[in-house]
Amino acid sequence: MQRSQLRFLFLNVGHFLDHYFMLIFATAAALRLTTEWGLSYAELIPYATPGFIAFGVCAIPAGWLADKWSREGMMVIFFIGIGLSSVFAGFANTPQQIALSLTAIGVFAAIYHPVGLAMVVQGRVKTGLPLAVNGVFGNMGVACAALFTGYLIDTAGWRSAFYASGVVSIFVGMLYLFSLRFDSDSKNGETASSKATPQLDTPLVTRAIMLRVFGVIFFTTAIGGLIFQSTTFALPRVIEERLTDLADTATLVGWYTFIVFSIAAFAQLVVGYLVDNHSIRFVFACVALLQTVFFALMMNLDGTAALIVAVAFMLAVFGQIPINDVLLGRIVRSEWRSRAYGVRYVVTFSVMASTVPFIAWVHSTWGFSTLFGILAIAALFIFVAALFLPDVVRNRTLSANG
Repeated sequence: MQRSQLRFLFLNVGHFLDHYFMLIFATAAALRLTTEWGLSYAELIPYATPGFIAFGVCAIPAGWLADKWSREGMMVIFFIGIGLSSVFAGFANTPQQIALSLTAIGVFAAIYHPVGLAMVVQGRVKTGLPLAVNGVFGNMGVACAALFTGYLIDTAGWRSAFYASGVVSIFVGMLYLFSLRFDSDSKNGETASSKATPQLDTPLVTRAIMLRVFGVIFFTTAIGGLIFQSTTFALPRVIEERLTDLADTATLVGWYTFIVFSIAAFAQLVVGYLVDNHSIRFVFACVALLQTVFFALMMNLDGTAALIVAVAFMLAVFGQIPINDVLLGRIVRSEWRSRAYGVRYVVTFSVMASTVPFIAWVHSTWGFSTLFGILAIAALFIFVAALFLPDVVRNRTLSANG
């Protein structure tokens, strides 16, 4: 296997683990801890909030360290650090203790997006499909968090979900470190300044166009963070409530959640191909409009119909993920890219952190029907914002780096 292929494999595994670890608690809280610790779902899930705050605010320093020191070195820290934090979470006996462990998981999880995504797009002209493939692994991590956690809850207890996952990540980190020791190109780390790829000619675009692109990116990033967190965090509970005749055990809830997420994950491949070959504005607007329609349909559904529509809206939610990453990768030079992704993901995960207590409040006050109504309105805002994206943003048109 060539070095570039091996690196891409590790980056994909890293994206899988990143999203996997951030959602173990969501399933454990919904299906076991409410009973074991005597707290309601609305009372318990806010303990995940510090972890998601750390997931956001630590992205910028992680990106800065990667650009200044070593992207490869930061990835080693990611694998081993998040694994150790997960093992500690398995020892928690109180909500406060698990909140501290989840915060540590969030700190190390923050490394992946600014660092890993910068490594995925480095040296590439067409970035849509590689980002989409990488995104599929991330979404499969979301899917497997519910599946594996649900299964382990029924067979070995919720703690085993944290223990086993942590050991696996530490092992992967050691393999990654071992691979770097035999890679002469990586002995001193891979900094943006020393490893930057040859620059393409910077395009002649106006300041107004650049500002508009950044405005669209960060506005839709914020709204998209609300939608992504609401759907991925709450879906196990939604399935438990809406599919009562089909999912009556933690394992079955995990299986149905896995089915929804795993089918939807592959939407990124389609969207990745489309944004590499067609207008991003058109693709973006279509994806957002589909979200609006399916969220509105989901408001009052249950049973099999709810399962089918859940697959549909998750296809649209996951399909949106690579679009802003492609835009950012095209307009930011390699030596600044980790920091740029860091800023974007601070926005994403800061919104995601505030969404956790928001989900609890909406669910306890009105239920999930109202939540899906709010998400439909949010998706409509993304649709309108996508229409403001200048049509000049096509492959290579704004690329500052191959």
